[in-house]
Amino acid sequence: MHFFNHTDIQSLDKIYKINLINSCSGFKSANLLGSISADGVANVAVFSSVTHLGSNPPTLGFILRPTTVPRDTYKNIKESGIFTINHIWEDIIEDAHHTSAKYPTDVSEFDMTNLESEFKGKFKAPFVKNAPVQMSMKFIEEIYVPSNDVMLIVAQIEELYVKDELLQDDGLINLSVGNVAAINGLDTYAIPKFKKQLTYQRPKKTK
Repeated sequence: MHFFNHTDIQSLDKIYKINLINSCSGFKSANLLGSISADGVANVAVFSSVTHLGSNPPTLGFILRPTTVPRDTYKNIKESGIFTINHIWEDIIEDAHHTSAKYPTDVSEFDMTNLESEFKGKFKAPFVKNAPVQMSMKFIEEIYVPSNDVMLIVAQIEELYVKDELLQDDGLINLSVGNVAAINGLDTYAIPKFKKQLTYQRPKKTK
């Protein structure tokens, strides 16, 4: 087994270190965040850090890298207070990944890929059409993490759309049915498959 101590890690080539540390935590969620500017420009960007924070209220969070360079998603969220989260599925992996390219603020990634935007009800931020799971989100707070100069963005689920075939009777969203992707590191995508659903575990009786 290969061994790295902290000194080893710090002395690694930059790209090697980025790949190593971004992949050592395991598979990450693969999501497209949709937002819209005050000028009406729809933005969509790939994120691999969306995570569950709590069910009551239903909240999710994601990590935003330093805002010392333009971050259209962050700017749009702070201006509008809303955004969408859309699961990436197998058919759109290449287009979804291309949204990481840095376009000018007045250029929509929807126009530069085959991804299609759609608007639902009165919610003003764009969803990704045909995504198996779509969520409309309301910004709650941002928490600065000084050790890494990043921010945790916390948001509440306002609306949740799930394709019928993914939703089980017990409420579980079976992402494998929708060929939903996961991200390994920065640029490697996988399609995890359902293996086994286990029951709620209680302590065994001791003697």
